[in-house]
Amino acid sequence: MKKLFIVGAGGFGRELHAWIQDHADFNKAWEIAGFLDDNAEALKPFGSFTKVFPLKGHTVSSDNLYLCGLGLPAVKVELLAPLIKAGAQFITFIYPNCVVGERVKIGRGVVLCPGVSVSADISIGDYSMIGPNTTIGHDASIGEWNTLCAQCDITGRVVVGDGVFMGSRASVIPSKKVGSRSIVGAGAVVISNVPEGVTVVGNPARIL
Repeated sequence: MKKLFIVGAGGFGRELHAWIQDHADFNKAWEIAGFLDDNAEALKPFGSFTKVFPLKGHTVSSDNLYLCGLGLPAVKVELLAPLIKAGAQFITFIYPNCVVGERVKIGRGVVLCPGVSVSADISIGDYSMIGPNTTIGHDASIGEWNTLCAQCDITGRVVVGDGVFMGSRASVIPSKKVGSRSIVGAGAVVISNVPEGVTVVGNPARIL
């Protein structure tokens, strides 16, 4: 049985620790080894319910599997890159109650949190996280390294670039594009294309 490490012992990592125990492969294909995080005291306020191992200097092994428990796209890229280069096997995690339609392409290291609904003819790039109760409409394209927080609404034919962060309840109307490395604030409603590398907030969403 393989050992599963969650990279990052922060809030999202702790949520994942609970959710993965509902997966069919838990204690069958893999068991939880603990977290990889350079803050050895990360779990102390929560009772140190599992082990925390240093991320720096971690040796990748074919006996291990990995799951990304990091939220911020730039932090994901920075901390996962050495593991990926060393050949770490990141799993894609889909919570059992997610709805995934036909002809959906899901990349490596993707996390679909509880209640996610993904309709048809959609692509989701590597290492993207789709937050709880988020919906993604038909023909949408979600790039790599993205984080979509809880209850986002990505409608039909939307294109999201790479490394995008969307706050909770953000919405994008059909056929609009969100440029790479942009931030869409919580509750923002995107009604026009968002350039790369900007932050938009409000309804309708405007560049800060």
